[in-house]
Amino acid sequence: MRVLMLNERDLTHPLAGGAEVHLEEIASRLHAAHGIETTVLCAGYPGGAPEEMRRGIRYCRFGNRFTYYPQVPLRARREVAGGDYALVVENLCKLLYFSELYLPRIPKLGLVHHLFGMSAFQQVMPPVAAFVVASEALLPILYRRWPFVVVSPSTRDDLVRRGIPAANVRVIPNGIDGLKFCPGAPAVEADLVVFVGRVEHYKGVDLLLDAWLPLRARCPRARLVIVGEGSALPEMRRRSSAAAFAGSVSFTGFVPESSKIEWLRRATVVVQPSRKEGWGLTVVEANACGTPVVANDVPGLRDSVRHGETGLIAARGSESAFAAALASILSDPELRARLALGARRWAARFTWEAAAEAMATVIVAAARRKPLPAVPELLGPALDAASAAAPARRAIYP
Repeated sequence: MRVLMLNERDLTHPLAGGAEVHLEEIASRLHAAHGIETTVLCAGYPGGAPEEMRRGIRYCRFGNRFTYYPQVPLRARREVAGGDYALVVENLCKLLYFSELYLPRIPKLGLVHHLFGMSAFQQVMPPVAAFVVASEALLPILYRRWPFVVVSPSTRDDLVRRGIPAANVRVIPNGIDGLKFCPGAPAVEADLVVFVGRVEHYKGVDLLLDAWLPLRARCPRARLVIVGEGSALPEMRRRSSAAAFAGSVSFTGFVPESSKIEWLRRATVVVQPSRKEGWGLTVVEANACGTPVVANDVPGLRDSVRHGETGLIAARGSESAFAAALASILSDPELRARLALGARRWAARFTWEAAAEAMATVIVAAARRKPLPAVPELLGPALDAASAAAPARRAIYP
């Protein structure tokens, strides 16, 4: 079976993120274990070859971040005309492709990490954000009959609120390579807080910096390392250079995967202050390293962080709540140890092999225009009896 995927970026793109990790980890396993061949139509970038085979996936690059989307319809029609494709997959993590309009006869599947909604205005210029919001408003019109795969219950619920029938949606969380992220040297460094991810406005690094000075008043030895790059990086550097921060915040810029894992292992706690996530892959990566996470109380992160079991969830947008949650872990080694144990147990549930197996069953059903099969429930019950007996999860740092 051959699948054509529409996704703006591939994993080698300078702006690649969790969606591109998901694409490559899943598609490579679909090829190796199920014989499903994937061609990805993605944007070009300086130094990127027009075509590349990697891990059994064929990548076709063209255009750039501005010219890619207008070229997709013609390139997709040419690709479908010249190949025996059974399914088109739209990866709807940035803009909608509306492939129903130019590929009307081939079966479709939507893959959604998260939709932006009004949060687009925190990330891009208002005219672009308005276009994103307007295009997402067409979901219940052009995509209502489509089958969908999403990475979290939060994204499923968002689709349902927008008019997609729940019966058409399956939740398949991201996986993780447990061997790569398993706990090990170097040793955890006391009072080290780490952010890993793209430094974009919607990722909430500004909220983290707002919380940092109140945290330092409680934990004067706390140090923050921000790992990653993005369009908001210059602004965040300027903010943290103020005298009040006393050199407690540092930035690494882009780092290779091995260095990212080292930072996740060294951290006392990893932070995820994002205002919008589909799942938050770095949450479970940190958990696999035995590192608890403090996260903002937003969709996606409510699913990947088990409050009081694998980390703590702070009341949405509250710098005081975020500071209090961080301080509670930094100042309480027993709490940190308990959360670290729960984090490792939680991360062990998620493998790319299981995710690819579930995805394969959905792809086959979608290609045959059959009702979607049930998929394994990986989010499951609480991690232990004490947690199961506790009240429903909530942000305890209001």
